[in-house]
Amino acid sequence: MGLIQLDSVNVVARSHELPLFSRLGPHRRDALADLTYRRRELFEYWGHEASLVPVALHPLLRWRMARAAGEAWGRMVRIQRDQPGLVKALLAEVTARGPLTARDLGGFGKGSSGGWWGWGEVKTALEWLFWTGELAAAGRSRTFERAYDLTERVLPPAILAAPTPAESDAQRALLRFAAARLGVGTAGDVADYFRIRRPDAGPRLSELVEEGALVPVQVEGWRDRAFLDPAALAARRRRPRPRALLSPFDSLVWERSRTERLFGMRLRLEVYTPAERRTHGYYVLPFLLGEHLVARVDLKADRKTSRLRVLGAFGEPPHDPAVTVPALAAELAELARYLGLEQVSIEPRGDLARALRATATRA
Repeated sequence: MGLIQLDSVNVVARSHELPLFSRLGPHRRDALADLTYRRRELFEYWGHEASLVPVALHPLLRWRMARAAGEAWGRMVRIQRDQPGLVKALLAEVTARGPLTARDLGGFGKGSSGGWWGWGEVKTALEWLFWTGELAAAGRSRTFERAYDLTERVLPPAILAAPTPAESDAQRALLRFAAARLGVGTAGDVADYFRIRRPDAGPRLSELVEEGALVPVQVEGWRDRAFLDPAALAARRRRPRPRALLSPFDSLVWERSRTERLFGMRLRLEVYTPAERRTHGYYVLPFLLGEHLVARVDLKADRKTSRLRVLGAFGEPPHDPAVTVPALAAELAELARYLGLEQVSIEPRGDLARALRATATRA
């Protein structure tokens, strides 16, 4: 992994907690917060959407901060254009009193409409300052609100003092970094990792090929040319047998077309789909076993009853239930322990539900 996508969805756990569980198994629940807000080895910024990114990459993202007027969403651009006084006042207040949340600064402008994207004027202005790099995330509240402070008071001095590379050099380094995490991917896959626009990514990828940093390849069954990280050739000798439930925001599967090309699974986030139109459920996690996505489960952590509820369990063809079900049952039990839940309950929806319930009951 090169970065972790942040998301507020807390149906199972905060979605950004799950990639570490997928790779490490049970670990301290505060480990990610410790790395980010105390040890400052990671920082929040717009990498692949809102993300936790290694602090060493901060200089490589300064071009995005400088390009804010062309990169940020329209409402952020509009508020700094139409209400520069509000932006200036908020920056002064954070300078004097930070770190502060948008709620702390609510008296400065119109409030929010609620929800993850229900930004009011204050939140929008703060996010503009965050996008430009003037403010950084000093921490998060219990309700997942970002606390803003001056970047110079958040990031390590050595990182702030590091030189800013030219935009083309920074983009080339980010694309090389992304390709190393993907192993192999199309131009779209590699560019998507840090959300670098294709007109910018295309020339940089060609330069990386000329340097020998990437190898152009044709992957059987893929329509578009792909780019191979040379180190991935050596990695083929290793044959890991992972067993992992994946967040739908996990970097292994977040680019849906790549997920289909690699694993044959059509993965869609149905959180915003009306219940009656959902195919698999509200918050569905793919299950990786070896080199295949063999199942998916609709999960909910019921904290009141201390149960991990499996609302639906679906096999992904071709899969062998005799292999999939015991492995999935073991992974669900481990996830429940990690979340501090006492029981796994399996509801009857899905073709794997009956066998999974029988296996879980015996376990």
